[in-house]
Amino acid sequence: MRNIYLAAPLFSEAECDFNSRLRNELEGIGMGVFLPQEHSNEIDSELDARQESIFSKNVAAIDKADILVAVLDGVDVDSGTAWEIGYAHALGKPVYGLRTDFRTLGIEGVVNLMIERSVVLCTSLTELLERLELE
Repeated sequence: MRNIYLAAPLFSEAECDFNSRLRNELEGIGMGVFLPQEHSNEIDSELDARQESIFSKNVAAIDKADILVAVLDGVDVDSGTAWEIGYAHALGKPVYGLRTDFRTLGIEGVVNLMIERSVVLCTSLTELLERLELE
Protein backbone atom coordinates (compact mmCIF):
# COMPACT_ATOMS: atom_id res chain seq x y z
CA MET A 1 0.00 0.00 0.00
CA ARG A 2 1.30 3.43 -0.96
CA ASN A 3 0.98 6.23 1.60
CA ILE A 4 -0.35 9.61 0.57
CA TYR A 5 -0.16 12.90 2.42
CA LEU A 6 -3.23 14.91 1.41
CA ALA A 7 -2.35 18.61 1.46
CA ALA A 8 -5.36 20.90 1.22
CA PRO A 9 -6.99 23.92 2.78
CA LEU A 10 -9.16 22.90 5.73
CA PHE A 11 -10.71 26.12 6.94
CA SER A 12 -14.33 25.77 5.84
CA GLU A 13 -16.95 23.07 6.06
CA ALA A 14 -16.94 22.79 2.25
CA GLU A 15 -13.15 22.31 2.14
CA CYS A 16 -13.23 19.66 4.88
CA ASP A 17 -16.09 17.83 3.15
CA PHE A 18 -14.21 17.79 -0.17
CA ASN A 19 -11.02 16.62 1.56
CA SER A 20 -12.92 13.74 3.20
CA ARG A 21 -14.46 12.78 -0.15
CA LEU A 22 -11.03 12.86 -1.79
CA ARG A 23 -9.57 10.74 1.04
CA ASN A 24 -12.33 8.16 0.49
CA GLU A 25 -11.60 8.04 -3.25
CA LEU A 26 -7.87 7.59 -2.63
CA GLU A 27 -8.49 4.84 -0.10
CA GLY A 28 -10.83 3.25 -2.65
CA ILE A 29 -7.88 2.68 -5.00
CA GLY A 30 -5.81 1.12 -2.22
CA MET A 31 -3.90 4.10 -0.86
CA GLY A 32 -3.25 4.88 2.79
CA VAL A 33 -4.05 8.55 3.42
CA PHE A 34 -2.84 11.00 6.06
CA LEU A 35 -5.38 13.83 6.20
CA PRO A 36 -4.21 16.65 8.51
CA GLN A 37 -7.75 17.74 9.44
CA GLU A 38 -8.27 14.27 10.93
CA HIS A 39 -4.79 13.24 12.06
CA SER A 40 -3.12 16.32 13.51
CA ASN A 41 -5.61 19.02 14.45
CA GLU A 42 -7.26 17.60 17.59
CA ILE A 43 -4.92 19.06 20.16
CA ASP A 44 -6.04 20.74 23.38
CA SER A 45 -3.16 22.88 24.57
CA GLU A 46 -1.92 26.42 24.53
CA LEU A 47 -1.28 28.00 21.13
CA ASP A 48 2.51 27.56 20.88
CA ALA A 49 2.41 23.90 21.93
CA ARG A 50 -0.55 23.26 19.62
CA GLN A 51 1.22 24.82 16.65
CA GLU A 52 4.42 22.86 17.32
CA SER A 53 2.47 19.61 17.61
CA ILE A 54 0.57 20.18 14.36
CA PHE A 55 3.74 21.21 12.52
CA SER A 56 5.73 18.22 13.81
CA LYS A 57 3.00 15.69 13.01
CA ASN A 58 2.52 17.04 9.51
CA VAL A 59 6.24 17.16 8.70
CA ALA A 60 6.65 13.59 9.99
CA ALA A 61 3.71 12.47 7.85
CA ILE A 62 5.19 14.07 4.72
CA ASP A 63 8.53 12.41 5.52
CA LYS A 64 6.77 9.04 5.75
CA ALA A 65 4.53 9.50 2.69
CA ASP A 66 5.34 8.00 -0.68
CA ILE A 67 3.32 10.63 -2.56
CA LEU A 68 1.85 14.04 -1.80
CA VAL A 69 -1.52 14.98 -3.28
CA ALA A 70 -2.38 18.68 -3.09
CA VAL A 71 -5.70 20.41 -3.66
CA LEU A 72 -4.95 23.55 -5.68
CA ASP A 73 -8.44 25.05 -6.04
CA GLY A 74 -9.11 28.69 -5.24
CA VAL A 75 -7.92 32.01 -6.55
CA ASP A 76 -4.44 31.17 -5.25
CA VAL A 77 -3.01 28.01 -3.71
CA ASP A 78 -3.44 27.88 0.07
CA SER A 79 -0.17 29.00 1.70
CA GLY A 80 0.14 25.94 3.95
CA THR A 81 -0.51 23.66 0.99
CA ALA A 82 2.15 25.52 -1.00
CA TRP A 83 4.67 24.94 1.81
CA GLU A 84 3.80 21.24 1.94
CA ILE A 85 4.27 20.96 -1.84
CA GLY A 86 7.67 22.64 -1.65
CA TYR A 87 8.82 20.45 1.22
CA ALA A 88 7.74 17.21 -0.50
CA HIS A 89 9.30 18.38 -3.77
CA ALA A 90 12.59 19.13 -2.00
CA LEU A 91 12.52 15.59 -0.58
CA GLY A 92 12.17 14.22 -4.12
CA LYS A 93 8.69 12.83 -3.56
CA PRO A 94 6.14 12.73 -6.38
CA VAL A 95 3.59 15.52 -5.97
CA TYR A 96 0.21 15.48 -7.69
CA GLY A 97 -1.84 18.66 -7.80
CA LEU A 98 -5.61 18.52 -8.21
CA ARG A 99 -7.09 21.69 -9.70
CA THR A 100 -10.80 21.41 -10.46
CA ASP A 101 -11.20 25.20 -10.40
CA PHE A 102 -11.37 26.44 -14.01
CA ARG A 103 -9.93 29.89 -13.23
CA THR A 104 -6.41 30.38 -14.56
CA LEU A 105 -3.69 32.98 -14.33
CA GLY A 106 -4.08 33.69 -18.04
CA ILE A 107 -0.79 33.66 -19.93
CA GLU A 108 1.00 32.98 -16.64
CA GLY A 109 -0.40 29.43 -16.38
CA VAL A 110 -2.97 27.55 -14.38
CA VAL A 111 -1.52 28.24 -10.92
CA ASN A 112 1.57 29.96 -9.57
CA LEU A 113 4.60 29.05 -11.71
CA MET A 114 6.58 27.57 -8.80
CA ILE A 115 3.64 25.32 -7.87
CA GLU A 116 2.84 24.35 -11.45
CA ARG A 117 6.45 23.27 -12.07
CA SER A 118 6.52 21.24 -8.84
CA VAL A 119 3.48 19.03 -9.44
CA VAL A 120 1.88 16.65 -11.90
CA LEU A 121 -1.18 18.79 -12.57
CA CYS A 122 -4.54 16.99 -12.78
CA THR A 123 -7.74 18.84 -13.66
CA SER A 124 -10.25 16.25 -12.48
CA LEU A 125 -10.59 13.67 -9.75
CA THR A 126 -10.85 10.97 -12.42
CA GLU A 127 -7.54 12.03 -13.98
CA LEU A 128 -5.85 12.10 -10.57
CA LEU A 129 -7.05 8.61 -9.66
CA GLU A 130 -6.00 7.21 -13.05
CA ARG A 131 -2.50 8.69 -12.74
CA LEU A 132 -2.09 7.46 -9.18
CA GLU A 133 -3.13 3.94 -10.13
CA LEU A 134 -0.17 3.93 -12.54
CA GLU A 135 2.25 5.25 -9.87
